[in-house]
Amino acid sequence: MRKLLVLGVVGFLAQLIDGSLGMAYGVTSSTLLLAAGLAPAAASAAVHFSEIGTSLVSGFSHHKLGNVDWRTVSILAIPGFVGAFAGATFLASLDGDAAKPWVAGILLTLGVYVIWRFLVLGGRRPTFKSRPSARMLAPMGLVGGALDAIGGGGWGPVGTTTLLSSGRLEPRKVIGSIDTSEFVVAVGGSLGFLFALSSSEIPWGYALALLCGGVVAAPIAAWLVKKLAARVLGVAAGGLIVVTNSKTIAETLGATGWTVGGVVGALAVLWITGIVWAVRQERRSREVTELEASYAEA
Repeated sequence: MRKLLVLGVVGFLAQLIDGSLGMAYGVTSSTLLLAAGLAPAAASAAVHFSEIGTSLVSGFSHHKLGNVDWRTVSILAIPGFVGAFAGATFLASLDGDAAKPWVAGILLTLGVYVIWRFLVLGGRRPTFKSRPSARMLAPMGLVGGALDAIGGGGWGPVGTTTLLSSGRLEPRKVIGSIDTSEFVVAVGGSLGFLFALSSSEIPWGYALALLCGGVVAAPIAAWLVKKLAARVLGVAAGGLIVVTNSKTIAETLGATGWTVGGVVGALAVLWITGIVWAVRQERRSREVTELEASYAEA
């Protein structure tokens, strides 16, 4: 019971981050489920089943607040569904112990990318020019859907960062559109796992706990998408992903307890340093903005 309550809190925090940044629900949840001992396929299945509910509520909330570009969603949906279904069946065919370090490697890479996006780039957002083309969206949806199912997360890191860097869609609509289209991706991945796994291999209790926490957070995140400091949240989420998956990889490579502890400790120090730096940068940015506004009024 205690583990389910913890997973509910994890689902809440993961969806709060995902609904605000357009990424990190699946990566964060899968990372912690793998750390708890679940096989990669079971962890990804639990995440995708929970995402059916969380992404539905999140998409509806973003739609009500005008954060969704439906043309983008309609083009992304089918390739994302196909990619997620294929990725789920592929992951389920792999041996759990053999797949775990590879999945951890994918998650770690995504975690580094999240940190890079929100720390090195400082959370900057390019100005939008024109709407993204189908030629760009379709392959992005296919790759993002497959990576999402195999790694237990990846739709947001692939989709959100690609659209933001393209500068072709308003940032709030990038996040809203990616979160809304994730519903179809979650359905595709879930059907793939149902097809490839027996129902007894899917941790339904874990999925329900994540779902409950995520559903509560979804409308809050949609409302806070303009309020939260994306730079700080992005670094915090990415650091958690990197630290946890580094531990999994180190243990798989046969590192001793002291070595694993040293690696995790060093990364944790860098993580905390990054968060502190991000907070300071955020404060400076706000001070500059307030100063510019006061000059404009004068």
